[in-house]
Amino acid sequence: DTLTQAGIDTSKLTFTTRTSEGESLTALTASFHLNLDAMSMLAFVVGLFIAYNGVRYSLMKRQKLLVQIMQQGIDRRTVMFALSLEIICLVFVGCILGFIGGLQLSQWLQPMVAITLEQLYGAKLLPGIWQWQWFVQALILTLSAAFAACIPMLISLIKTPLAQGAQKQPQNQQFNIIHWRQFVIAVLLLLICTVGFAFTEQYRHSLVLLGIISVAIPLLLPQCLHWAVNLLSPFMPKGLWQYVIAETKEIIAPLALAMMAMLLALCANIAMNTLVGSFEITLKKWLDARLHADLYIRPNPNQIDALILLLNNDPKVEAIYDQWTIDSNLNRIETPQTQVPIDLVSRDHLSLTETTVFKITADDFWPEFTQGHYVMISEPLSIKYQLDIGDKIQLSQLNQHTLTVGGIYYDYGNPQGEAIITQSLWQQSQLPAKPISLAVSYQGDITPLQDSISQKINLSSAYMYSQQRIKTEAITIFNKTFSITVVLNSLTLLVAAIGLFSACMMLTQARQAPLARLYALGVSRNQLRIMVLVQMLFIVLLTCLVALPTGALLGYLLIHKVTLQAFGWSIAMVWDWAAYFQVVVIAIVSCLFAVCLPLYWQTRRPLISSLQQEAL
Repeated sequence: DTLTQAGIDTSKLTFTTRTSEGESLTALTASFHLNLDAMSMLAFVVGLFIAYNGVRYSLMKRQKLLVQIMQQGIDRRTVMFALSLEIICLVFVGCILGFIGGLQLSQWLQPMVAITLEQLYGAKLLPGIWQWQWFVQALILTLSAAFAACIPMLISLIKTPLAQGAQKQPQNQQFNIIHWRQFVIAVLLLLICTVGFAFTEQYRHSLVLLGIISVAIPLLLPQCLHWAVNLLSPFMPKGLWQYVIAETKEIIAPLALAMMAMLLALCANIAMNTLVGSFEITLKKWLDARLHADLYIRPNPNQIDALILLLNNDPKVEAIYDQWTIDSNLNRIETPQTQVPIDLVSRDHLSLTETTVFKITADDFWPEFTQGHYVMISEPLSIKYQLDIGDKIQLSQLNQHTLTVGGIYYDYGNPQGEAIITQSLWQQSQLPAKPISLAVSYQGDITPLQDSISQKINLSSAYMYSQQRIKTEAITIFNKTFSITVVLNSLTLLVAAIGLFSACMMLTQARQAPLARLYALGVSRNQLRIMVLVQMLFIVLLTCLVALPTGALLGYLLIHKVTLQAFGWSIAMVWDWAAYFQVVVIAIVSCLFAVCLPLYWQTRRPLISSLQQEAL
């Protein structure tokens, strides 16, 4: 109505709704939540392995007591109810402590997220208020997982015949069958994921397949440990070392779940270190190629003429590079109804040839591009909308002039798609003549030039960026972006280390009588400690040996599937051997700490007290 009253014929106007900022922020939020959910679920699965191991050991230790209670006439349902109530109480207390710790952790991490979102996307993260539904959801999820893990064992315990329940039954054969089945299931899951990755094109589907692989990898471990011990057994000298190997086979079963949790945590740590390290190196190389000038200036449009005049009069200015940018829409000729919001960009020819890092180009790209027949597009745009070399497109700001995609270049700085045309085509299309930003090559220190620009044309230093400042801020934002992932990854590894400590403590208590018998036969306490340490280190080192290739596999899939499909970024995978070595050292130190302390406590006990454990 307002336009009609002003005398404007609205029938000749075309209205286009631009929601690119909202779409970008929505996609960012969804991706951010997805990554956090994936990391939290990974930590939850690691904790579930550990909790299941602890509950199983607790029930096994109390098997004789529970059978004696039932022999006294207590109903089986009453025993089941008591055990279930015990699990509910423990889960409830654990959820309360975990919820309080999670809220405190979010308060520590929230400033990092807020700074990253504001610097990258101009979005302000407001302080949040916790909701009681979150606690209910966590409680229901944890209870469901706890009962899913414990009910089969509880039913098996309750159904144990009272006449046989007090006797210890050999379970090695049963565990061997279980471990072999787990291995077969893991191989089948890996084969299914291999086929699935060949056809998936959506990063959400790839994340689901990645989650399946993350579950399948730990299932491989117990059987791999059995094979490794069997291969090593013929090479061990007779005597105590043969006993060490034979007993190592026995402790694989009680340690299996704890080591599976440790393997999962190590794989996640290695994968994320590979992703972060590879991305950082790729980003630095791209910035080195992209930033060729000494100073980048983005003035107000009414200051551009004065700025160009000032720079031309400065004898130390070696070159001035122009860049034009405008909002536009891209249409594919094959699907003309598709409106893709993009940034239409043009630069001077020297800047394009020196700073563009191509992924792929047509054979005759530069001659055709210079003549205005070709257009180059960013890699995220080509992947998101499946554009390739030779595709025909139209740009709304060029009066629907048909262009051919002649080149695809790497771009890690623009969340929105970008297309670049030659300077001559820009001028012929009567687009804005004034550049939106300038880049300057300068002899000597650029500080006097910045001061001169600020004083003479009243341009704030916030609109001027040196090459070093851009690189520093980019890497700073990068580090802050991945800080939360690193923290969650470290917490996952910490949870696995606590689980390993608990498993070693329980296993050492269960082995009091066998260790006491060896001591009674003449094996010194130091020899016993060395023997147990060697056993545990051997299992941990084998776990690390499995974790290195499987973690690298997860990193490869994160880089070449998930990240590429989600963001359109090609990242060269870099093997960070220092980070891998650090993870292995952490695992070994955790093992030593987990073994040495309970082992020292147990071997200091009187001999008769340890021997009496066999009669209990």
